[in-house]
Amino acid sequence: MKRDSFFKESLILTLSNLTTGVLGFMFSIILSKELGAEGMGLYGLIMPIYNLFICLICGGMVTAISKVAAVYFGKNDYRNLNKSIHTSLMFDLIWGTIICIIFFTFSSFISSHVIKDSRTLYSLKVIVPALLFVGLSSILKGYFYGISQVKVPAFIDIFEKAVRIAVIVSVISMLSAPSVTETVTVAYIALCIGEFISLILLYIFYRFNRQRTTAYNSLKKEGRAQLLFDVLVISFPLCLNGFISTGLNTLSTLIVPRRLISAGIEYSTALSLIGKFTGMSMAIIFFPLIVVNSMSTVLIPDLSQTLDKKDYYALENRISQVMQIAFLLGVITLIISISIPDSLGQLFFNRNDLGPYIRFAALSVPLTYTSATTFSILNGLGRQGIVLRNSLIVSIEEVILLYIFTGIPSINIFGYGISLIITSLTLLTLNIIEIKKYCRISFSPAELIIYILLSILIYFILLIANNLIPSTLFALKNIFIITLGFTSYFLCIHIINKESFN
Repeated sequence: MKRDSFFKESLILTLSNLTTGVLGFMFSIILSKELGAEGMGLYGLIMPIYNLFICLICGGMVTAISKVAAVYFGKNDYRNLNKSIHTSLMFDLIWGTIICIIFFTFSSFISSHVIKDSRTLYSLKVIVPALLFVGLSSILKGYFYGISQVKVPAFIDIFEKAVRIAVIVSVISMLSAPSVTETVTVAYIALCIGEFISLILLYIFYRFNRQRTTAYNSLKKEGRAQLLFDVLVISFPLCLNGFISTGLNTLSTLIVPRRLISAGIEYSTALSLIGKFTGMSMAIIFFPLIVVNSMSTVLIPDLSQTLDKKDYYALENRISQVMQIAFLLGVITLIISISIPDSLGQLFFNRNDLGPYIRFAALSVPLTYTSATTFSILNGLGRQGIVLRNSLIVSIEEVILLYIFTGIPSINIFGYGISLIITSLTLLTLNIIEIKKYCRISFSPAELIIYILLSILIYFILLIANNLIPSTLFALKNIFIITLGFTSYFLCIHIINKESFN
């Protein structure tokens, strides 16, 4: 990947992810209408279990393959590149099958003793094939990211999300008054079908692309064991990190309804609160995180190649750019969320009770967005061990904070937001301390003051626009306010930076 292509690749991936994000958002809206707040809470209890076993099967594989592929591709060493992919696919096929058998065998136990809701059993069983599909797809996605062909997995992701929506809408329409259990199960069937189609398409494009890059050179031919070791030595710490972190996050997810019950809230009400806060409100405030995640995906192989060339100035410049963009995107998302929180809930989920949750959850956004980039930076710098350590610290902190705050009756579900703010700050601090050991990161107090003043100005502009535009134009009004917020903020930042540069 050429350094100059970073933002081009990021833009392509961002546009794709925005499209899949919109489709995913539509999926959430459809689910919320079919399931209600309680059903969304139930759906959210299954997903962490799914993610936990995905981490066990393929945790770190996308990062590892993209780094290895970027290095081989940069040297035109297609023989070892193709051999690495094939070996990794065979390994993950065998390993993934073993994990899937274990998962299916213990699905009843997980449903009744871990989640403690028998309605999740069928959903757990139908997602078993998806675990294997995602594992194999992660290797192929890492390959395309590493060789700067992000358009392939990007467009396939769009198609996969569209299929998922089509499946769930079609199946639910054929059911007569489906129960919450049936609708949640259908949602996970749609997920499984979508992941299968994604895997097939990725493999077809991989075979086509592999045939066009079969030219070999005189570079040393590595054995399969060595090639697999090169991948696993990168992926294993990330897999361990992902598994432990996701395990602790799963524990956190399962703790919340129990602690809400201990605070005097009924189980069905607790699920509704979880659905409103995590399933709906956080889906809104974290939607722009798509941009940050897109940059972070491209950032890892970009930093790997930059380090390989020992271009430390470009390294520091790239890191500063990405962190600044993430922070500013988080700030403007916060401003919009606290300006029109009630309207956002009505616009996207047709609910008038999400405002307080959106407003409170948004307080963590600048920290969360910025900290999200630091993981990719450390991975790109080859500091997987540090990522593991810091993730473990923060995940343990999250479990403790959720246990404490969500069990307090006067705080209840807002304890989730408090935990998010504190853990994001902790993670950002720990990661920046480590990044600064390897490269220079400078923050200007003057710029920070300017950003704060600008944020206040944009906030009042949005409030004025909200009051002036008639409520009869509800959808257009709020879309305009959101667009006005993002465009005016980043336009002002661009003008300020341009003037400072001149």
